[in-house]
Amino acid sequence: MKYYFLLMALLSVSFSFSQIEESDFNAIVEAEAKAASNRIYNHRVNINTGNYDVTYHKLEFTVDPGVASISGVVTTHFVAKEAMTEVTFDLADNMTVSQVMQDGNSLSFTQNSDDELVITLQGNLNIGETGIVEITYFGNPISSGFGSFAQTTHNGDPIIWTLSEPYGAKGWWPCKQDLNDKIESIDVYITTPQFNPDNEEYIAVSNGVEQSQTINGTTKTTYYKHEFPIPAYLVAIAVTNYQVYSHTVPNNGNPFEIVNYVYPESYNYVQENTAITVDIMELFSTKFEEYPYASEKYGHAQFGWGGGMEHTTVSFMGSFGRELIAHELAHQWFGDKITCGSWKDIWLNEGFATYLSGLVVEDFDGDDAFTSWKQAKVNSITSQTGGAVYLSDADTTSVSRIFSSRLSYNKGSMVLHMLRKKLGDVPFYQGMQDYLSDTDLAFDYAKTPEYQAKMEVAGGTDLTEFFNDWIYNEGYPSYTINANWINTNQLQIQVNQTQSDASVAYFEAPVPLRIVGTNNEILDVVLDNTFSGETFVETVNFAVSEILFDPEVDLISKNNTVTLSTNNFQIEQSLTMYPNPTSSLIYITKPDALEVDSIQIFDVLGKLVLETNYQETIRTESLSSGVHFVKFSTNQGDFHKRLLKE
Repeated sequence: MKYYFLLMALLSVSFSFSQIEESDFNAIVEAEAKAASNRIYNHRVNINTGNYDVTYHKLEFTVDPGVASISGVVTTHFVAKEAMTEVTFDLADNMTVSQVMQDGNSLSFTQNSDDELVITLQGNLNIGETGIVEITYFGNPISSGFGSFAQTTHNGDPIIWTLSEPYGAKGWWPCKQDLNDKIESIDVYITTPQFNPDNEEYIAVSNGVEQSQTINGTTKTTYYKHEFPIPAYLVAIAVTNYQVYSHTVPNNGNPFEIVNYVYPESYNYVQENTAITVDIMELFSTKFEEYPYASEKYGHAQFGWGGGMEHTTVSFMGSFGRELIAHELAHQWFGDKITCGSWKDIWLNEGFATYLSGLVVEDFDGDDAFTSWKQAKVNSITSQTGGAVYLSDADTTSVSRIFSSRLSYNKGSMVLHMLRKKLGDVPFYQGMQDYLSDTDLAFDYAKTPEYQAKMEVAGGTDLTEFFNDWIYNEGYPSYTINANWINTNQLQIQVNQTQSDASVAYFEAPVPLRIVGTNNEILDVVLDNTFSGETFVETVNFAVSEILFDPEVDLISKNNTVTLSTNNFQIEQSLTMYPNPTSSLIYITKPDALEVDSIQIFDVLGKLVLETNYQETIRTESLSSGVHFVKFSTNQGDFHKRLLKE
């Protein structure tokens, strides 16, 4: 016996799980969008820095964690992309440049209100030639308003730390800030007092591997070398009375260290939490590729913000929950090794890192926890009806829009998951590995079309429709699923869809359903739905108790309904045609509520051979011998029966 059900079914989400995960996640977004405190900075792509490529920086910084200031000497090697007589760097106009040198000669320069340092070179520099300039400067970066350089305290102890994403690097050092040029290598020298006021030693942190510590009277200079390409916004320093400890990653016989720099008052708590980093590192290395900076280090440095920031080889951390550790580590592949080529493409950083933190949930906690994780993301995405993953030009002037938790993080991550489900695990992970290993993208910048091309090759399919619907345009679908029995073991399923935003005419997507039997039988089906009203027929060899829409939350959608009806099957059973086989006529009986508009008879080739209005008796002498199909068009839909003519 079959049953009738109307349901709006998605798996429920544990309140406590969602609250904990969402709190951790909000901290991640808070740190990465930290510059968005109700201000939009007058940032634009600086065409004046587009005529050269930076190859090397020697960064010599002098700071005191107890004082909100910095002085430094930045030596930059750059290659001319066109003939040039002057070179422009990004630098906040409140920072004071005292001297610029080239080959031992002092150069003239100007600073302007567009946050530019314009240097007149001592001669012409031709295409392909290398120039070297040495800039000496000082100032109070905090007063620049970029929020990229902080001088605060922890437990009463002074600390200085930086966080330059997206536009803040120029707030504390002269650089080339746009997403079109990675620095090939850097040497960082950080000079500080040797001790804090409590006679505790200051420890300085930066990108790369610590090379040396040199004591000179009451000061100490710590030297770091980083030999991988890096964008300006990922260069970072921090100084306070850190305690330091390490975890070792086996890395298939090529071990490297995860170095942790933590506040003394947090040491015991943090040490308990960071050990999981080794397991997460091994998970990501297995699914994607070896950690990109294994020849140097990975590390965490505690700092005074709520979440974290993925500076290359050392993530700055405000807390040490597992999701935050996973998210910032994921960025070392997606965001650091390959960096979004524009802020329009920020999902290639943030959506990817968010999804990888979800893979940790899937692998470490199991399918139910992963389903709850996905449901929390979908709830966020569908809390508003519009919004695209890909940013407009105007969006890139708003830091809060760049780092939208709903769109750049959550929707970006779930679109990545939907792509995985569309392609299958093997092609999906192959495409991700191909993306990371592409020599044109690795340790460089990528934009969305370049990622799409890699996934199309791996999946052997055109993804234009998918990316148009889910990345470039807005909104999400809502589904109405109508299921009817058409005979004793075949279920006809009709899929109808509406869209939350007019930018998408129809979301073509795999639609997962779970058919549940009265004895707890399970049949999972995925309907490759491409248009509204599309019907599918599934063979179901058990009595059905319910149909669940997208039970594992593999699809961004909202307000979905599923209707399972036995009415049509019962009507079809009561619509009879006899005798069958027949030689000259057939008799037809039907329920009073069923109105038959027409009757059509087709031969086995699909040719219409007889058509009539409803009547209780139909003569069949004109039919040839053999199998025929009878179509009844009624007020309850179309019904089909098989007729054998003798």
